[in-house]
Amino acid sequence: MEIRRDVFQAIADPTRRAILALVALHAMTPGAIAENFGSARQTISKHIQILNECELLKQTQSGREIYYHFNPGKMKEIADWVEPYRQMWEGRLTAIDELLNEMQTKKQDQKNS
Repeated sequence: MEIRRDVFQAIADPTRRAILALVALHAMTPGAIAENFGSARQTISKHIQILNECELLKQTQSGREIYYHFNPGKMKEIADWVEPYRQMWEGRLTAIDELLNEMQTKKQDQKNS
């Protein structure tokens, strides 16, 4: 049975998020990625495999070396999905801020009366 992963499962793991942050700066080989972690290479390799399966990373081959590149298009899909929720919460926080400011103004007006 084939396991189907999605990008949200992939980015839920802090190690995978750290790998994405590294590869976002420049393409890296699996060995170069693994050097940044205290985990076994096999563990990092599994994380890379999951990111690659979810298309958050793209791979290219140069001679015998495989390089992993960040896929900003896939991250945009995540950002697009999150955007309506961000707008909703931003609106709610703005409303709370306005209410608190209004309450503070009323309190100061009562003190000055």
